Amino acid sequence: MDPRIKELLNPATLNSINGLELIARVIVEGFMSGSNKSQSVGAGQEFSQYRSYQPGDDLRQLDWKMFARSERYYIKEAVIETNITVKFMLDASRSMMYEESGVTKLQYAKAMMAALAYLARKQGDTFGLFTVNDQEIKSILPRFEQQQFIRFLTELVRVKGEGKWEKSKDIEQLFDHHGKEMIVFITDLYDDSEDIQHFISRLKTKRNEVIVFHLMGQHEAQLDFEGSFTFEDLETGFKTKADTRTQQVDYKNRLQNWLIESRTWMLEKQINYQLVQLNQSVEDVLRDFLTVRKRLVR
Repeated sequence: MDPRIKELLNPATLNSINGLELIARVIVEGFMSGSNKSQSVGAGQEFSQYRSYQPGDDLRQLDWKMFARSERYYIKEAVIETNITVKFMLDASRSMMYEESGVTKLQYAKAMMAALAYLARKQGDTFGLFTVNDQEIKSILPRFEQQQFIRFLTELVRVKGEGKWEKSKDIEQLFDHHGKEMIVFITDLYDDSEDIQHFISRLKTKRNEVIVFHLMGQHEAQLDFEGSFTFEDLETGFKTKADTRTQQVDYKNRLQNWLIESRTWMLEKQINYQLVQLNQSVEDVLRDFLTVRKRLVR
């Protein structure tokens, strides 16, 4: 991770609105100077220009008034702005408090979401935030208002990793989709009985785009500790003993199979899946994300 960003990922900075805004600005301005507001030519609302008709053009775009005046066929082009509603969803269960090199998964997720919301605000997109665990579901409904970014950051500051993943009927409110949306879900995918997988499958509709950032620590992925350890499940408190020297190979094989199965399952459902390790640069992760998104919306 970029030392500048890592230095900012500390409780004092993350627990203040100004600190989160600083993190977002440093990340976004560090990797991007362009725009995510793509433009495409079509039957939009804002007139752009005329051009001569060519075989294969959509006849609905012919301007008959221009034909009446000139007796020539012209296509009326318009610029369509592809602003959308962005819903940020955060797994706020206790397992997101897993920490490596002084950075928890939840802190990393907060930095990512603050930066993406900062970018959405700059580009005129409507955005909102939903944080989920079995203690409560907090919602900042999508809006396009001057104070929305402050509301967003305020809720991010308040979020704590507690309890387990929510699987009650209260979660139904998160499946209320309207129009074209992009849903960004950040999670470690840890739960009981594949509840998160079922949740993700319900997020996807024919009209929206779903991106899942799967957070994982480098040591968590490699089990590269030396000796015998007692590991504790952060959500259930269950403890188990393991000798990493004898169990590392089996652990890595099982983990790799799980990651392959998770990725394959999501891609089959047209859900974009991105595995992110905590030692990766936030800027690089978001740059890759934007590259993927541009490819998806063309």
